[in-house]
Amino acid sequence: MKHLTGLLFCSLVLEVSSQSWFSFLGEVYQGTRDMWQAYSDMREATWIGADKYFHARGNCDAA
Repeated sequence: MKHLTGLLFCSLVLEVSSQSWFSFLGEVYQGTRDMWQAYSDMREATWIGADKYFHARGNCDAA
């Protein structure tokens, strides 16, 4: 688990160092907003089994 966390942290640092921090934080905000919108739509729909669709849609929008 420590190795996975270290690998994730190193890849994050390398990715951020190749671009500015402000653009990175803007992308984080946009991705979070997309996932929150999909979650809100899922809660509003209240269909059994619809969570897979909304999670996939949120991931697609965030990517």
